[in-house]
Amino acid sequence: MTGGPVTVRRRAGPAGLLLVVAVAAWVYLVTRWGGMQAMPGTMGLGLAAFLAVWTLMTAAMMLPATAPVAALYARTITVHRAPRMVVFTVAYLLVWAAAGLPAYGLAAGLGRAASLPAATGTAVAAAVFAVSGLYQLTPLKDRCLARCRSPIGLMLRYASYPRTSRDVCAGAHHGAFCLGCCWSLMVLLAAFGVMNLWAMVALTAVITAEKLAPAGYLVARVVGFASIALAVAVFWFPALAPGLTGGGTAGM
Repeated sequence: MTGGPVTVRRRAGPAGLLLVVAVAAWVYLVTRWGGMQAMPGTMGLGLAAFLAVWTLMTAAMMLPATAPVAALYARTITVHRAPRMVVFTVAYLLVWAAAGLPAYGLAAGLGRAASLPAATGTAVAAAVFAVSGLYQLTPLKDRCLARCRSPIGLMLRYASYPRTSRDVCAGAHHGAFCLGCCWSLMVLLAAFGVMNLWAMVALTAVITAEKLAPAGYLVARVVGFASIALAVAVFWFPALAPGLTGGGTAGM
């Protein structure tokens, strides 16, 4: 009987594709930025370069947790599975690339705050931690996380999309829910340093746990309360926010 292994390969293929892309993104980021100190703001990058780095970051951090959804969506595709999954993945990443535009503006503004007196940078860091933590506890966060954790309903919705644009719409739609779920975690990089690779690893673990672990909702709340605690603690320990207080840390 050969049906079992073939089925396993079909299910594992799309997830494996996303994991390969994520690993490639991590390899590039570590090779290019590893060993460098966490830098404030846009790291001196122009808009185009920042968007390229931002998209690589989101691919590295988001795709591991998205792989199971991609595998589930792939099961609804009967022909041309590989190219259609590429379209789905590209559409998903384009949502995050578009989010890089406001992220660039935010990073530029916060970078200026880092050059102001230390008390100002600390206050801004506290605000970043507080906003992130409070959003983690909101119903909107729960709603977006629910779509990421239980995407069966989304699969039924995607099946109703026009065939010619289904993969683009499905990837973008899931990317939008993922953005709604995870922007509050990504914004923490403004405080930790945009290319603080240790922070990226930790946040990737949080994102993956929120979406895939049985206690994902609990993880989201724990991180929310922890972020609020950091909003208070940073006044006594400014080095908790090297991206805004100048306490640079090695990338990796």
